[in-house]
Amino acid sequence: MNEVIQNAVKALAPLCGDNCKIGLILGSGLGGYAEKIENKRFMSYSDLPGFPQSRVQGHKGRFVIGELFGKTVICMQGRFHFYEGYPQSDIAIPIRVMKLLGVEKLLLTNAAGGVNLDFSQGDLMIISDHINFSGSHPLIGPNDDDFGPRFPDQSNVYDRDLRAGVREAAKKAGVKLQEGVYMMFSGPSFESPAEIVFSRIVGASAVGMSTVPEAIAAAHCGIKTVGISLITNMAAGIADQSLSHEEVQETAAVASEKFSKLVDQIVSDVF
Repeated sequence: MNEVIQNAVKALAPLCGDNCKIGLILGSGLGGYAEKIENKRFMSYSDLPGFPQSRVQGHKGRFVIGELFGKTVICMQGRFHFYEGYPQSDIAIPIRVMKLLGVEKLLLTNAAGGVNLDFSQGDLMIISDHINFSGSHPLIGPNDDDFGPRFPDQSNVYDRDLRAGVREAAKKAGVKLQEGVYMMFSGPSFESPAEIVFSRIVGASAVGMSTVPEAIAAAHCGIKTVGISLITNMAAGIADQSLSHEEVQETAAVASEKFSKLVDQIVSDVF
């Protein structure tokens, strides 16, 4: 097994205890949710030998472990990305660490560009499926049979039962929830207008530069996963304006209250 994974598990296990069954990965502009965790314990990625580092503005680059609604959670407050130069096998590392720490259910969140013309800036979208258009894959290379099979099934990456639970949680929280397919591009540039037209033709509702490698790795090792995208902007060619990371962060800040309400309900009722 990868030495980086073994070292991370050894360092994090005393902070997690024996009942850490919930994992959260907080995307661009959404990391503030981690402040709600009680009895917080921290571990910076930089304190884990060989562990990838998050260099994107708005990503704090640390694990936060603690309690939410009486349940122990481990949260990535910021992720790392393929466009930062990491192979997707490295992006799978924290998922495998969570698996070995006992995580059984995982919530992935991201900031995404809206492709579905019925969506609006600030909408939340539950991910029903994904299209990996990044040009790579987190399971390339020798398979680690300790985690899963060489050719893992992808028919239920975003667990159907969890999705049904999230839809009910959204109703209970009074949060409007869209649903659709997330398409991953490699980045770091935002997608071109022609690429957005293409993504709509092939069935995408939103586009982004993350999440898919993590979801594939989670499915590979048997973690039940659900994903939520915050539509921080309408994608290129839809809205007549330039796109920027600052806009992503600003929209995330505005939407933080309803995002927080939804995640509260998910952790409390679904997880």
